[in-house]
Amino acid sequence: MPLLKAEREMWNNGMKLWLTVALPLYLLDQLTKWLVLWNISTDEIVPVVPGFFNLVQVHNTGAAFGMLKNNNLFFIGLSSVALIVLVVLTRRGVFVDGYSRLAGALLASGVAGNLTDRLLHGHVVDFLDFILPWYGRWPSFNVADACICVAAGLFILSSFFDGKSRKTGGSLPA
Repeated sequence: MPLLKAEREMWNNGMKLWLTVALPLYLLDQLTKWLVLWNISTDEIVPVVPGFFNLVQVHNTGAAFGMLKNNNLFFIGLSSVALIVLVVLTRRGVFVDGYSRLAGALLASGVAGNLTDRLLHGHVVDFLDFILPWYGRWPSFNVADACICVAAGLFILSSFFDGKSRKTGGSLPA
């Protein structure tokens, strides 16, 4: 089914963000994970800001905070479906404002980064380790995880706009 001009423009805007935001972040995620795999052992803690931020190598076969451990195949399937859904939604122009388009690109980047890990290594490589004064040691994470969390926040922010302001693109560039 051919795309109408408006649908084609939405698709092009979405794909531009995927190429200018999602692809570089995906590559950064993969590069940082490979650097960790090559330079930090699983029992090593490399202090960057002592008492606050370390680099580590943690293998995660589950979801955020280590939930649902040893479900790598489930998450491979879920991630694959999520990427297909993101492409379809982008093609259909569902992400009508700048916030939701950026969120879609960030979500695609994060999902693709962790999916790549699961396919190549059988687990996700986490390496950013923060110690928060009010919480203690935060579960380690990676660039892809950060992209997914920021995407969730942007989707929530986007939901506060009504239909008219959403179609104008909000305050972010198309």
